Parts: sequence; structure tokens; C-alpha cells
Amino acid sequence: MGVYTLLVVGATTALTGAADACRSWPACGGRWYALDSTSLAIVWGHRTAAVVTGLLVVAATVMAWRRGESTRVRGAVSAAFLLYPVQVGVGALTATTGSSAALAGAHLALGVAIFASLVLALAWTLETQTGDLPSKEWEGAARGDDEPATQPGTGPLATAYAYFRLMKPRLMWLLCLVASAGMALAAGSDLQTGTVLATLGGGVLAIGASGTFNHVLEREKDKKMQRTNDRPVVTDRIPIRNAVAFGVALAVASLAAFYAVNALTAFLGLTAIVFYSVIYTLVLKPNTRQSTVIGGAAGALPALIGWAAVTGNVGVAGIALATVIFLWTPAHFYNLALAYKDDYERGGFPLMPVVKGEATTRKHILYYLGATLVSAVALAALTGLGALFAGTTVALGAVFLYFAVRLHRERDRAAAMRSFHASNAYLGCLLVAVVLDAMVV
Repeated sequence: MGVYTLLVVGATTALTGAADACRSWPACGGRWYALDSTSLAIVWGHRTAAVVTGLLVVAATVMAWRRGESTRVRGAVSAAFLLYPVQVGVGALTATTGSSAALAGAHLALGVAIFASLVLALAWTLETQTGDLPSKEWEGAARGDDEPATQPGTGPLATAYAYFRLMKPRLMWLLCLVASAGMALAAGSDLQTGTVLATLGGGVLAIGASGTFNHVLEREKDKKMQRTNDRPVVTDRIPIRNAVAFGVALAVASLAAFYAVNALTAFLGLTAIVFYSVIYTLVLKPNTRQSTVIGGAAGALPALIGWAAVTGNVGVAGIALATVIFLWTPAHFYNLALAYKDDYERGGFPLMPVVKGEATTRKHILYYLGATLVSAVALAALTGLGALFAGTTVALGAVFLYFAVRLHRERDRAAAMRSFHASNAYLGCLLVAVVLDAMVV
């Protein structure tokens, strides 16, 4: 996380023009820790973090060799150790000569390489230490987090609630926040209320349609799973024909709302519905352990929808935001897959914990968490997001990492769900920071 902080602070320094306040190295015009301005404070924060982090990299390398860690762990930390002074040299050159595109690219690439080396070293160390230990992430009460049990009721209110459940409302807040971040990045403070209402309204309807079709298409598998065997279609609370009609009505209304914004938004909305309902539900999820990875595209599409709603096209920044969501999805969902491994196995879904085991799944959570954090830095570099975004991705990224490491240590359902909720907190807060930062830039 020290290296990650350097990556984020480095991007923030370049974006705010703070580097221009100090064109010498290591001191600023012969002055040490002159904090006459915010820009100088950022510069000195960056250089201080570089020293502290460098010492930590040295310590990690020494410990890896003295403790006789595996060859791949020693190789990873040694790569970070060897690259670190090169990174410092490039940073010094950038500070004294001015940042060119080539230097900025080299600086970022070296930082990412160091960060990736340390993430791999961490994942491999934890795998060695805990991979052969007993796991119990799926033991205990199986219900309580994703789809709470409900007792079938009677009357119009109970029926209305059953239809509401078909829409998977728990997904709506986060996906609407993704679309909001896309709109904010594209429009900044010029965002129009009508565009927001039509896009988010269409998004809610599209999510509802996708969720409804998912309930219908997975009803036989849902019967086998304790987490899902009380869903309205499974219990015949809502007839299949009615559910299909409801889903079609939601989809049509969604496309109408999107089309009122522009045709590209409507096309992307239709793509999202079809991808989740057909490609993910029918093709990927029952057949490949990579369904979670590939299926992340469904959650990423709202970022493109939000961007297209404002601009009428698909821009680089919108793609960068979508990439953050895409890479975050496995780091997020693998926790839930661990917590409900037995349920998914009964349902016949070949998810990562079922096919490859818990230790491999925990390792992949760290891989995708590291990739998510790197993509957040790329988003900041491409969009001009500032201090709020930087502080959020560092602080909440550290929280997410902490709970992911605890999952390796504890290997039980409670730890898996804590890591799952930490992933939600990271992305939710990050998206709020995107909206706020973009609105004031």
C-alpha cells in the first residue's frame, strides 16, 4: 500500500501541477520541507512517502531471503527491490527536467511493475502459509447476505413485493452509482437534470428486466440452492408467464427511457440486458469458472451508458471507469462464491471455489484487487480526478486489502462476508468520490 500511495500521489502531483512548484531534487531550491503552499506539501508528501516505502521494500526483500521464502516470492520482492531505485531516478529526472509524455509513462509503468511484484509476493506468501490449511468459508448458516429469506404473504402488497424482488433491487444502487460516475466524468458540473433522470430511470428498469429474466432462466437451479429457493418464481408466487411479461415490459420501458437520451445509450442498455440475461445467465455461468470474470462486463456497461448519455459516444475515460468495475467484479464476487460454495455446487455452477478450490480463489481475490487498484490510478491519470479520489482509493483500498488478507488467515464464512462487504464499501465510496471530484473539477 505504500507503493500504491506513491502511484496515486504521483498522479495527483502531475494533475494538480504541484510538480511545477519544485524543479529540483532532492531538495526544493536547496530548501528542505518548505511547505509554503499546497503544491509543495504534495511534493514533499510524495518524496517522504518514497523514502519510507523504499525502506519497507528493502525490509521485505531482506525478510523474504532470510526466511527462505519460495523462489517465486523471493523473485517478486527482488524485482521490486531492483526496480525501486530506477523508479526514484526517473522521478528525479522528471522533477528536474519537466514531465514529458515518455517520462510520465515510464514513471507510471515502473510504479505499476513494483506494485504488481509486491501483490504477487503477498498472494504467493499467503498461499504457501494457508493453502493447505482447512477451509470453512461455506459452513454455518447459508442465508443472510445476498437474498434474505422471506415468508410468502398474501394480498396485493405481498404480490407487489414479490415483483419487486424479481428486479434484484440490491443491485440497483451500485449500478446506478456506476452510471452516475460515468455521467459526472463526461459532463462535470454541466450535468443536466433531465439526462440524469432519464438515464438512471432507464438503468433501474434495465436492471429490473435483467434480474427478472435471470429469475426465470435459473429457476430450476434456484430450487436446489438454499440461498435462492424462496425466490418468487421458484415458489410459484409469480407464474412464469407473468414474470416473462413483467421482464419484457421493464425492458421496453427501459429502452424507451434510454432512447429519449440518445440512440447509443439505448443500444448499450439493450446490450446490457441481453448480456446479463442470455450470455451470462445461460452461457457463461453454467459452463465456465471464468463466468465471474467475463460477466463483469455486465456491471461495467453502466459506466459506458452514463458516458454515452452525456456525450453520445464512448470515450476513453468512460472505458477506463468501466475497466475499474470489470476488474473489481471478481475481487468482489469471489468472496460471495466462497461463502456459498456449497450452494453453488448444489446448483451445478462451476464457479472458481467449486472447480479450483478455496485457496486458489482467495489468491485470485488478491490478484484482481491489485488490478483494480492499478486501474483506479489509470482512471485518475486520464480524467484529472483529484485529492478526494486519491484519498478514497488509498484508504478504502487498504481496508479491502486488510479484509482480503484476513480471509486467508481465518478462512471462514464470516471472513468471506467481511471481505465481500469491504469490496462494496471500496467501490461505493470510490464512485461517490468520482462524482464529487468530477463535479468540482
